[in-house]
Parts: sequence; structure tokens; C-alpha cells
Amino acid sequence: MSLVDSHCHLDFPAFEEDFDAVMARAANAGIGTMVTICTHLSRFDNVLAIARAHDGVYCTVGVHPHEAEEEGIERPDRLITLAQDENVIGIGETGLDYYYEHSPRNVQRQSFRAHIAAARETGLPLIVHTRDADEDTAEILAEEYKKGPLTGLIHCFSTSSYMAEKALAIGFYISLSGIITFKAAEALRETVRALPLDRLLIETDAPYLAPVPKRGKRNEPSFVAHTGAMLADLKQVGMDELARATTDNFFRIFAKAERPG
Repeated sequence: MSLVDSHCHLDFPAFEEDFDAVMARAANAGIGTMVTICTHLSRFDNVLAIARAHDGVYCTVGVHPHEAEEEGIERPDRLITLAQDENVIGIGETGLDYYYEHSPRNVQRQSFRAHIAAARETGLPLIVHTRDADEDTAEILAEEYKKGPLTGLIHCFSTSSYMAEKALAIGFYISLSGIITFKAAEALRETVRALPLDRLLIETDAPYLAPVPKRGKRNEPSFVAHTGAMLADLKQVGMDELARATTDNFFRIFAKAERPG
């Protein structure tokens, strides 16, 4: 059984002291592929270096909405150029976060649209972060989808069925994190039960959001198996079927990545 961690942050300081051990545990847990996600263009070189140095690890290029005021982009050109590297398989993470509002909303929206333009131009999937911004996120995605082909996913999905429906309607996928294992997440689990398995991925968002039974600890890619087990239970399928489905879904959307073996 092989699993994919479709979203983690291996360049973050939380992994500096035991990076090799983290990678070994991921391999031992059957995590065959990982995507380390770019959140700052100023750190892209470090993100790319990790992907280049490790088989089965890929990366993205983008600016998190939190960083849009300092590093947000108005045009897609630089993203398009950096995405030409064989190890870059997605654009983002990008999107809108109105919960913390570390960056002004208009700046977030502008940067989000530039990322979408880069995803359309490169044909790479868009990795979308949305928090307390479902209506604006859905509206922008719908508007941009009308301009031309666009693929992508809602990462760390923890919001409403409204957002899921809008994303699925334009062919996007939904990526689920350890949040689906949390005791207080029954409403989210109910939404997930209704989502089609052939449009679901799993992720850790490590070092954040460790799933039960690792809740409260630093998250790491090997823990994605716990999220997978919960999703298998919600979809009433065996773990092998869940692994095959989510892995197939990953390589369908991230077509630039090479399947192990």
C-alpha cells in the first residue's frame, strides 16, 4: 500500500533538527510521494532544493495569502518561469484568508488571480487555501474558469458543502487533512461522506494539524496514514481501496509527477 501526502511544508524550521528521520519514517509508513508546498517566493530556492534532493518529493511555486502584502504578485510571469523546473508540479498555495487577514483583502484577491493565470498558462493544478472566504473564493474561481481551462484543488478542506460543490462543479478536487479526525469535526465528516471518492486527496499540511491519535504533536508526512484511515471509514471502503483511489486521483491531477515504480 502506497499513500501520497499531497501537501506538506518540508522546508519549515520545525523539520530542521530531524529531517532525515522524518523522511525515513515517511518511507517506512508507505508514503511514496510528497509535495512540499511553497508559501513565499523568497523561500522558493529552499523548497526546490528539497524536491531535487529526494526521490518522490515534488514542490510547488506560489505565495500564501498571508504573505500577499509582502510578496504577493500582480502578474503571473515569474511563477510561469519558475514552474518550468521538472520538480515543480503545481501553482500555490494561493487563495484567500479572511480569518487572520494578515494581508489586505484586495491584495490577496489580486495575487490569487495572478496565480490562477499562471496555472492556466502552465497547465499545472492550482492549490487553493480558503478560510472564511468561501463566497469570494468560489466567485473568483468561477469567473476565471470561464476564461479558459483550469485545474486545481481546495487544500485542507474544512469548510462548507457550498465550497465543495462550487469546486467540484469546475472540475476541482478536494484535499483532506487531519482535521477530519478531530472530535469537533463531525459536521465536516458529514460533508465528506457525501463527496465522490474519485475527487478526493489526502494531506498532512505538516507541520500543522496532526491527526488523531497524534493530535497535539508536530505533524509529519508519515501521519497521513491516520487521515487515510479515517477517510476510508467515512467512505466505507478498505484501506487498500482508499490508498489506490487517492493515489490515482493525485497522479490524475498532478500529471507532471511520476508515479513510483
